[in-house]
Amino acid sequence: MRRRDLLTLGAMAMASPALAQSKPVGGKEPSGDATSAAAPAGPSGRETILLDADWRFHRGDIPFPKVRGDSPTYESTKAGAARGAAAIKYDDSAWRALDLPHDFVVEGPFDPDENPAQGYRPKGVAWYRRTLTLDPADRGKHLELVFEGVAVNATVWVNGDVVAHSYSAYSAITVDLTAIAHYGDTPNVIAVRVDADPIEGWWYEGGGLYRHVWLVKRPPVHLVADGVYAHPRKRDDGRWIVPVEATVGSIADTAKAATLDVALLDPEGRVVARAQASGSVAPLDTAVLRTELAVAAPRLWSVDDPALYSVRTRVLVDGQPADELVTPAGFRTQRFDPDKGFFLNDRPLKIQGVCIHQDHAGLGVALPDSIIEFRLRRLKALGCNAIRSSHNAPTKALLDAADRMGFLVMDENRIFNASPDYARLLSWLVRRDRNHPSVILWSVFNEEPLQGTEAGYQLVRRMAKIVKDLDDTRPVTAAISGGMFNPVNVTQAVDVVGFNYQIKDYDRFHAAHPTLPLTSSEDTSAIMTRGEWATDMKRNLLAAYDDEFRPWGATHRAAWKAIAERPFLAGAFVWTGFDYRGEPQPFTWPTASSSFGIMDLCGFEKTAFYIHQSQWVHDRPVLHLVPHWNWAGREGQPIKVMAFTNCDTVELRLNGKLVSRQANDLYEGVTWQVPYAPGRLEAIGVTGGKVVARAVVETTGAPVALRLTPDRASLAGDGRDAAPIRVEAIDAKGRPVPTAQHAVRFAIEGGRIIGLGNGDANSHEPEQGDRRSLYNGLAQVIVQTRKGGSGNVLAVTAQAQGLKPATARIAVT
Repeated sequence: MRRRDLLTLGAMAMASPALAQSKPVGGKEPSGDATSAAAPAGPSGRETILLDADWRFHRGDIPFPKVRGDSPTYESTKAGAARGAAAIKYDDSAWRALDLPHDFVVEGPFDPDENPAQGYRPKGVAWYRRTLTLDPADRGKHLELVFEGVAVNATVWVNGDVVAHSYSAYSAITVDLTAIAHYGDTPNVIAVRVDADPIEGWWYEGGGLYRHVWLVKRPPVHLVADGVYAHPRKRDDGRWIVPVEATVGSIADTAKAATLDVALLDPEGRVVARAQASGSVAPLDTAVLRTELAVAAPRLWSVDDPALYSVRTRVLVDGQPADELVTPAGFRTQRFDPDKGFFLNDRPLKIQGVCIHQDHAGLGVALPDSIIEFRLRRLKALGCNAIRSSHNAPTKALLDAADRMGFLVMDENRIFNASPDYARLLSWLVRRDRNHPSVILWSVFNEEPLQGTEAGYQLVRRMAKIVKDLDDTRPVTAAISGGMFNPVNVTQAVDVVGFNYQIKDYDRFHAAHPTLPLTSSEDTSAIMTRGEWATDMKRNLLAAYDDEFRPWGATHRAAWKAIAERPFLAGAFVWTGFDYRGEPQPFTWPTASSSFGIMDLCGFEKTAFYIHQSQWVHDRPVLHLVPHWNWAGREGQPIKVMAFTNCDTVELRLNGKLVSRQANDLYEGVTWQVPYAPGRLEAIGVTGGKVVARAVVETTGAPVALRLTPDRASLAGDGRDAAPIRVEAIDAKGRPVPTAQHAVRFAIEGGRIIGLGNGDANSHEPEQGDRRSLYNGLAQVIVQTRKGGSGNVLAVTAQAQGLKPATARIAVT
């Protein structure tokens, strides 16, 4: 299509009192820069409808029937003539009914003959179908179907026509329904064949329609998907502006004059700036309209105060609102200094980041938005301020939450390839995500064989240009694991050099290239099993003292010390924030999950959590003590005890008697060998001569009851909201018993159980159902509301043999 760049015709102006009373209206764009549930059409005429409900699902392939005969063959090649499960009239009434997001791979059994990197889960092919009825009043609108993510390869049919092929699990599939839609009593039939067997990544990828599906109805003249770019920037003279670029599309029969009306809303929703532009868009074409907002002294976005503004972009035709899109905006500056690291809003900030994959206990990759937010809250508690979306485009819900919660994001491309198909995927990533204030880096690859070659250099040049043509406000980086000293290599084509596991080369590279900004894009790769205190290779268990790491990596303590002591390094992204399925190294069967996580697959803390929290939390005292103090049968034998703190000194007492007082090493922590005696082990943290923190572990009694602790006190009754519930066994004094391994059965009223977990990488218990064993004292049950459940109570009851049952009640609002 032709694209016209239209000069700004409207001047900047501050908002009038009348405009200040207006509010954002209309649906939010799922493939643009905001995420919401279904929203009714506002004055703009845009309507966004969530299509997660009422799908039909069949696991396994359904072969297409053979065609024989001259006439049948002729007819089978015409529009709308798809056969088999893609056919309009195919009978899917016997298929399973379900709601999205859905990962069919996590529902299957473990199989020792399957790929360990994919978590020993059979994958295969599956089908999804759904009908969609459109009101005759929708005729003449621009209609778009959006699949946010399908794992891994997909073919989509609508009304018997192939409308899309997708070869990436991480990019959206968009389908223009406008020309092929049925209206009124004739339903539209959507069929999707998903092939999960291809491997796009070397980690667990799941299978199915695992992200949201939306229908977006737009007026004939409209803002296209991801069509608004409005990222604030600060001029050299200190003035703040918001350049606005809006791509307007039209399906009208004649050329249309369009007016762009843009308003900036502050965090309280008040309009603080306004600008306009005008232009013309031809039939079945697009035009780019540009204008600029001027803002005096905005409130800045930061990791500690993530102040979010909104840009409300309206298109008017004949003076009437036609379309509207609201996008997030954060006023902040960023820069990477080759000597002093990263600066946010002209203040130095060490990047305290983690790499994450997107699966969670019980759910596979099909995470409700609220579970994504739960995981980010766990990272906030850790002291983490940055996330690397390793190694693929994240779900939009993660970026929306990062904007709100104050995380920096290294947004990463999946395939290192500049050919047209993959260049389009990179362009899509940047267009979708460039308004998010959380995004500070575009990463074009991870650990590629070509990284130390001229071919790699040339590819990065081309991919960096694709990025910069769409967004020139953020630097391009890559996660590089070697070849950095070759005569020609990719470091010569990036803005910020990312190191993966090269501690020994930090100083050497900085000395050789003193003008290049540097960060650790991935490090550590330490391994530990939550709640285990001795490595047992025969039982596939790893001690949680931070002594075990993979050959290319380092302990959590050593890796962060190397970062913290070098001001020229912007920071680090630890591998990984959470355990994830697949990559069970150094083990094979029966281990089905990784052990790299600072937290386990449920988000329960490992020792690494306490190590990093003591190093990363700066606004309050932190003190943790490990291990537990239940060592019956080892009386008198030395137990390794460690404290992790940001206090100056730590005093350790056993049953009130002083063991010793030690100065704290912020990187290594404090270690004792303490002869075991049952009772109370207490650490006392002292700073500036004052006691500021205490940590206690006690010998517990036998477990007598279960305890359930919901992550949140209330849930929305929209059928989408979900929350994890912590499950533990307690003794008669209400203390958690860290060695409990009881099998627990769950029952629920007023909602549904959507996942179960306990963080045990060697467990092959089903992750969905009503039963799960405690592992080293803990398990997790994930519950979800039912649509229309507002005003009710969701109640979960847990039972285990020999223990008093427990019930958790969550209000549904």
